[in-house]
Amino acid sequence: MRGILERYRQRYPWLDHLLRAAQSYSNHHGDHYAAAITFFSVLSLVPMLMIAFAAAGFVLAGNPELMRHLQDQVQAAAPGGLGPMLNQIIDGAIASRRGVGIIGLLGALYSGLGWMSNLREALTAQWDASSRDKPAKPESFLRTKVVDLLALLGLGVALVMSFALTGVGTAFASAVLTAVGFGHVPGARLVFTALAVVASITGMWLVFLWVIARLPRQPVPLRRAMHAAWLGAIGFEILKQAFAIYLDSVTASPTGQLFGPVIGLMVFAYFVSRFVLFLTAWAAEVREVPDIPAQRSPSQAPASARIHP
Repeated sequence: MRGILERYRQRYPWLDHLLRAAQSYSNHHGDHYAAAITFFSVLSLVPMLMIAFAAAGFVLAGNPELMRHLQDQVQAAAPGGLGPMLNQIIDGAIASRRGVGIIGLLGALYSGLGWMSNLREALTAQWDASSRDKPAKPESFLRTKVVDLLALLGLGVALVMSFALTGVGTAFASAVLTAVGFGHVPGARLVFTALAVVASITGMWLVFLWVIARLPRQPVPLRRAMHAAWLGAIGFEILKQAFAIYLDSVTASPTGQLFGPVIGLMVFAYFVSRFVLFLTAWAAEVREVPDIPAQRSPSQAPASARIHP
């Protein structure tokens, strides 16, 4: 069996590349790093929810009419006598919005830096096999955290721009179809939707390219990450569709509606983390074509020597 696999690896370079990437991913503890990234991803949900509640509290505190409308809706929807108690909870959340917001910001900063630090360490480990001649320079603790914070903010901006590009592309396609009157033409909406998907994939390609080639703690060649970024952008779209189908199937029952989103988010974060690290290992395992020195032309044999006594 091993001999057959070796023959196939010699015959198909893409298979040899894939197997070498899988071996490198395993040797550099890709699954362990993916689990750490997933942990900090889920940990960051709590402070993000606190920030969201604090922001909602500021909005409701400045809009009494909206506040009364919300309390009326809660009073009407709550069973039994739970309406007044829920309204008291809302009032308490609004009153403590500043403290909740500050704690949420501090928690988000801690979990976000931990997430970015583990992500950068994992990416650096996957590039380590191909960058041993470029060892990373040791940096101070404060400088490392500042760089991680800037990288976290940059990644957030890149993701927001990518998702905004997807939304704007879809809305623009719908607006164009409505304006020119092609909304009822067969196939027109499908074409514009495909263009929106292409725009989304292009935006995600830029995000994956930056993650794979610029987030590691040591310089890596940008050219070797380009193909991996294309695979990442296309694969991420497939993962999103699969996650949507999985979430619909999980939340079909009442118990699934309670725990399904959290479990689904953990599964999605874990698979995305493994996917990104495997792509990095795939990019790191690209074999560079060695420079073959030009062969010298064969020199002519010297003429025969005559020896005289």
